[in-house]
Amino acid sequence: MRTGIANLPLHYGKAPAWLFQRMKQLARHITLAIVTEFGAQEVLVRLSDPFWFQAFGCVLGFDWHSSGLTTTVCGALKEGLKGMEKETGIFVAGGKGRTSRQTPQEIQEFGDRFGIDAPNLIYASRMSAKVDNAALQDGYQLYHHNMIFTHNGQWAVIQQGMNEANRYARRYHWLGSKVTDFVCEPHAAVCCDLKGTVLNMTARESGASRDFSAVVSRENPDKVLKELKVFQERFTLPMRHEVSIEDINPERLRRVLLTTYEQQPLDFAALLGINGVGPKTVRSLSLISELLYDAKPSFMDPVRFSFAHGGKDGHPYPFDRKNYDMSIDFLKRAVDQAKIGRSDKLKALKRLGDMISCKSSK
Repeated sequence: MRTGIANLPLHYGKAPAWLFQRMKQLARHITLAIVTEFGAQEVLVRLSDPFWFQAFGCVLGFDWHSSGLTTTVCGALKEGLKGMEKETGIFVAGGKGRTSRQTPQEIQEFGDRFGIDAPNLIYASRMSAKVDNAALQDGYQLYHHNMIFTHNGQWAVIQQGMNEANRYARRYHWLGSKVTDFVCEPHAAVCCDLKGTVLNMTARESGASRDFSAVVSRENPDKVLKELKVFQERFTLPMRHEVSIEDINPERLRRVLLTTYEQQPLDFAALLGINGVGPKTVRSLSLISELLYDAKPSFMDPVRFSFAHGGKDGHPYPFDRKNYDMSIDFLKRAVDQAKIGRSDKLKALKRLGDMISCKSSK
């Protein structure tokens, strides 16, 4: 289940060394506190919550609304827990840019060292990335991917894409224990502040398009391209499509279809898992499915606004006291359990939490 999406301004740069060193230590101690009291699975649950993760970044002291929060917090968590895998039962693989592409290798290395079922985790890592990059085409190119998992194979994924045109980044959260179908409504909530027209092959309404995309991928490429040429000469495409017949490179499509024809994928998930099947192939197959079988995909962005608690003036929706109190409780418990300072500071934080609780109950 994709548990949420957050949009952040796209910022460049990196955390100064003095801050990052402290972030690693604090991330380690907060994680240890959660593992001690609630178990390793609870760490995955919290990291998969986009609002808790955002609050976690604030506690660690990083820029609260920058795209760098994702990469830096994940990096601090990975470095902070390095060498403590046996003690915590938590493993962190992947990262930003080139490191993200090493995720399968890192998972396999952990599997070899600690007797973990690596193939299933590698599959989940690759599919979550394929879904957010190819099945849900919202204009954000993935450049960051972290998988956090436990010894018994439970996992969470945090990944982020960038859109240089609107200068925003979009962060995607997944929780493996909730996954029942990678390609059909895999999210509980998709939240951001920007909404647009996208190709959403994960929508329930795209079911026929997914099915017929798999059917087309199993057909002889020459037959598919021959039928496509007929439509090219006499068919007018709907304006909503991001790809036109002229945009489809027949030779490139033929090469991809040869691969899918040889492997005969049983369904859309199997099709998506084939090497070489990316956003352009998915768009092409969805278009062909609509032309040949009238199987229309969804073009609705599944996002809702990501304001965590509403606004005092009722915009974008009335103030949500329950969620606000939940956010306070998340932070309060995390900080209370961390050894981050003198007792007078912790007592002050507790008094603040008690004061807010009293006000919210009135």
